[in-house]
Amino acid sequence: MDKEKPRLARLTAILTQLQSKRIVKAKDIAERHHVSIRTVYRDIRTLEKSGIPIVTEEGKGYSIMEGYKIPPVMFTQEEANALITAEQLIRQNKDQSLAEHYESAITKIKSVLNYTQKEKTELLTNRLQVRNNRENRKTSNFLIQLQATISNYQIVRIDYLSLENKLSQREIEPFALYTTQENWALIAFCRLKNDFRAFRLDCIQKLQLTEQHFEPHKMTLQQYLKKCSEKYKNTPDIPLTQVQSKFVLNEKT
Repeated sequence: MDKEKPRLARLTAILTQLQSKRIVKAKDIAERHHVSIRTVYRDIRTLEKSGIPIVTEEGKGYSIMEGYKIPPVMFTQEEANALITAEQLIRQNKDQSLAEHYESAITKIKSVLNYTQKEKTELLTNRLQVRNNRENRKTSNFLIQLQATISNYQIVRIDYLSLENKLSQREIEPFALYTTQENWALIAFCRLKNDFRAFRLDCIQKLQLTEQHFEPHKMTLQQYLKKCSEKYKNTPDIPLTQVQSKFVLNEKT
């Protein structure tokens, strides 16, 4: 029986992992739980035999059948503490939409904690303080909306006030989001400039979602950042992280 305990814990963790994404690769499961691919196949068969409707997509990975619901998982005290710590950090974030939606999500999460965990997390909440952005200034309110436009490949129109105080109207194809120096920036393909540009969220004056969609860009965020690094690679005495921040936040749009 003792030998089965680690496997039971792993099977539960794999089930949670399968619920966290639409498709999960066998390789990702193996790396996450430090087991072989062969062991993953065996674990997946065990879950299927227990009645979990796992769908295998050849060459892609595994997923849970759409519509199948599993009761909420229980959190360890350490996991609950991590969530409470994240709550304090996000409350101080400068984007209002992120703070509000996380507040709503963490309330739902707290509802499944047991009584002892609730007491401990409440105590911890009163013993944590994040000293960044102590005035709790909110400079943008677009982060959550823009996240949806990235995953939906949705064209957006914005009124943008540049750092040089120039106002312009842009039609953009959202690509990725980047945060540095307490500011959020949207990387997007600008149809006006016919190239990728970085837009600070606190400089967006107005945002309008359209019903139009665009073809996914054949580039990853890592490839984009590599392009940024190469553009500034000859800049002396500036660390790579500062080079990327300079490109994302200060490039003229």
